[in-house]
Amino acid sequence: MSINQNFSHFLSQSDAIGQALFMLLLSMSVASWYFIVVKAWQGYGIRRRSREFLAQFWNAASLDKVAEMLNQHRDEEPFSHLTYHAINASRHHAIHGVQRLQEAGSAGEFLTRAIRRVIDEETAKLEWGLTALASIASTAPFVGLFGTVWGVYHALLGIGRSGQGSLEQIAGPVGEALIMTGLGLAVAIPAVLAYNDCVRANRLLLAQLDAFAHDLFAFLTTGSAINPLLEMPHANPRVALAVAGEV
Repeated sequence: MSINQNFSHFLSQSDAIGQALFMLLLSMSVASWYFIVVKAWQGYGIRRRSREFLAQFWNAASLDKVAEMLNQHRDEEPFSHLTYHAINASRHHAIHGVQRLQEAGSAGEFLTRAIRRVIDEETAKLEWGLTALASIASTAPFVGLFGTVWGVYHALLGIGRSGQGSLEQIAGPVGEALIMTGLGLAVAIPAVLAYNDCVRANRLLLAQLDAFAHDLFAFLTTGSAINPLLEMPHANPRVALAVAGEV
């Protein structure tokens, strides 16, 4: 009897709990592969757009040119997002100074808080889906094991009722029940590999973002500071205050 036939026979002989466990593992597998595909696509897009922005940033003549470039077009990727809000924070503090508690401190302290806030936001975005992958990777084997135990239990009950306890009578139902353990491992292994790969990619990207933030902070607090009188593209004052966490 083939694996597919064994599996079909096992499901047909299972009760509601066994079939619910199978559907749970199937849902875990679908969710796991959804996050794997989405995270891989997002990661590729972020790395590509980040390389493009960094090339434009380091080839710009000044931060004013960078600000002008961001006025015309700004991608929602970490480096341009950080640069936009850092420039906005520097201009806001240069124009308005300390008017509220959230703006207290020197320009460098205000800029540091704005940069740290953006990095925290980007970290949260990059970690989207990782909790689900970690949960699936850690629980799927145990769900499959529980399905196997439940299947073996019902198989042994059936054998006991029939009064036939030969090896041939035991091996078939027990072997079919072990499929649930294999299914649990098949769900967990891709989730574990994807989780580890995403964590490594996020760690590398955040390390690059942190190094870039130090360079950007130095540019904005030294002689490379940009002209605060040049307006950002949005006339709405809520944008200028976004770095302070008001919107």
